[in-house]
Amino acid sequence: MSTPDHATPTHAAVSDVADFVAALPKVELHLHLVGSASLDTVLALARRHPEVHPGQGVPTEVNALRRFYAFTDFPHFLEVYRRVNLLVHTGADVISLVAGLAAELAARTVRYAEVQVTPVRNRMAGISFADLAGALTDGRALARQEYGVELGWVFDADSALGPPGAEETVDFAVNHRPEGTVGIGLGGAELGVRRADFAPAFRRARDAGLHSVPHAGETVGPAEVWAAVTELGAERVGHGIGSAADPRLLELLAERGITLEVCPTSNVRTAAVSSLEEHPLPTLLAAGVPVTLATDDPGMFHTDLNAEYLHCHEVFGLSTAELADIARAGARAAFCPEPLREAILAEIDQVQRATGG
Repeated sequence: MSTPDHATPTHAAVSDVADFVAALPKVELHLHLVGSASLDTVLALARRHPEVHPGQGVPTEVNALRRFYAFTDFPHFLEVYRRVNLLVHTGADVISLVAGLAAELAARTVRYAEVQVTPVRNRMAGISFADLAGALTDGRALARQEYGVELGWVFDADSALGPPGAEETVDFAVNHRPEGTVGIGLGGAELGVRRADFAPAFRRARDAGLHSVPHAGETVGPAEVWAAVTELGAERVGHGIGSAADPRLLELLAERGITLEVCPTSNVRTAAVSSLEEHPLPTLLAAGVPVTLATDDPGMFHTDLNAEYLHCHEVFGLSTAELADIARAGARAAFCPEPLREAILAEIDQVQRATGG
């Protein structure tokens, strides 16, 4: 996909594109359950569980919570995320998160999403694995029945918990395997944490039929993306923007069709990049790397999937046809049932024809 040097769109053009994006069927493949929670949902959880870190926990007033979400850098973001995660310690809390997420996805014309859950952190917050699995199964059914959104689960290992935490994550995914389980991920800090060290856990997950979708190259360069592909067998890569510095890696990703789950607003909010204008997304697209857009932690970053698509038009000059191609790339990269993929692709074609996009 090319990224032509378009002039800055007019207000009318942006309005037309906004209508197109709102109608465009989408998938979202990089989305953390806890980080998806709206301000209202987090406030409700903080008020429901005042016993969690009293005096140093999560604010219970909306303006204070907004200030709480003003991240200074990536480590600060991880600390805030950890503290919010501690609020989620019952199955009912999990179902509340899933219901809120499903409503938001439906409002953004998202037909299918793969949601990342960190089961070891949930256990540490007080939820048993059996209760977590049951809540995810019930929440997934609710999302389908009440909102028409299909969900898949990616179980994320937290890099801060090391290889033992990854092994426990695989244990949960294999032994409990909530309905909709599709893969194993790896999130958290990258600096000083080698992706290669997690290879045994990922090998065991792949042997059990799970897909490999680790984060890599979010805050570091291409070396960890190489490791994710060669050591962890990555089929998609979370973020992967560090790949832009290595033409050989870009060529490999394009040749193998390894999709990068790119989250532009997230990268700015965590200071992984300094601004949207300096984001390497155009470089990735120009190299022919498959790219899907995602929000990562939309409740914390004050974004949504429609906004991410519009950024690509307003900042990078992508046309509606190119935005439709990104939506197709997401559908093709999803680990959803084939009939659902075909239906989403057909609906994208229909919307594009109807709007002349």
